[in-house]
Amino acid sequence: MKKYEVGKIVKCLVTGIENYGIFVKVDDEYSGLIHISEITVHFVRSVNDYVTIGEEIYCKVIEQDENNKQLKLSIKNINYKSNGEEINSLESKNGFKPLKENLIIWTKEKLTEYKDIEK
Repeated sequence: MKKYEVGKIVKCLVTGIENYGIFVKVDDEYSGLIHISEITVHFVRSVNDYVTIGEEIYCKVIEQDENNKQLKLSIKNINYKSNGEEINSLESKNGFKPLKENLIIWTKEKLTEYKDIEK
């Protein structure tokens, strides 16, 4: 049985920062790496903008290597600084309802604009 299941949120201690990612200590047995591609959906100019050595953060397990006691981790789309809760970056607190309500209006406005341009 695996100690850390994929998808589980774990508290970690940042132990190292490199251009390609963040090294963390998960517990006395396991360490982990958050690759730069697992920090955010946006461009990462500097990994140092996200964490500091000695900081405790929450990470999501994306893969476990039991033999080497290492985890591949992610902080993308989770509230990694405070509680590890998932953040749905595509959906607002109102869901997709505002898009649905406005789509018809926006479509009509654009069609009107195009008709005015053709005249």
